[in-house]
Amino acid sequence: MKFCLIDQISEIHPGERISAVKCLSLAEEYLQDHFPRFPVMPGVLMLEAMTQTGAWLVRVTNDFSHSLTVLKEARNVKYGNFVEPGEILIVKAELMKMDGNLASLKVSGEVNGNVAVSSRIVLESYNSSGTDQPNTTDLCAIRQLRQQYDLLCRQKSSV
Repeated sequence: MKFCLIDQISEIHPGERISAVKCLSLAEEYLQDHFPRFPVMPGVLMLEAMTQTGAWLVRVTNDFSHSLTVLKEARNVKYGNFVEPGEILIVKAELMKMDGNLASLKVSGEVNGNVAVSSRIVLESYNSSGTDQPNTTDLCAIRQLRQQYDLLCRQKSSV
């Protein structure tokens, strides 16, 4: 099962930083078990939301040159507050260093201005072909990533 833990990218400055939004809904399937009487977003999914946000920054910075961007390392993961249904998690990532296919980022998630989670992560980007030249499968995946990115960047219209 794959979770898309970002609802919207609210701001992005390629090569620098990104801000994204996750609106936690009681309809999230995993909240039925975590925890039945006290539903909160699991810590590992908060980390995944930060990873996904950072991955979008890396993809855009590299002009979608790789089909895969994955978490290679997470350090100093700190949890401060719970994220409950009805709350909005604002996820931020700042690019600290790019070294070849590795990107080091400082990431955090806040609810109502309070830090719920923070970490330093390293993301690795590569193509499924194993080379810097994307193959047909990579190009298809990159096309889908660009479409998903366009959807995430759409601003909400006022009613």
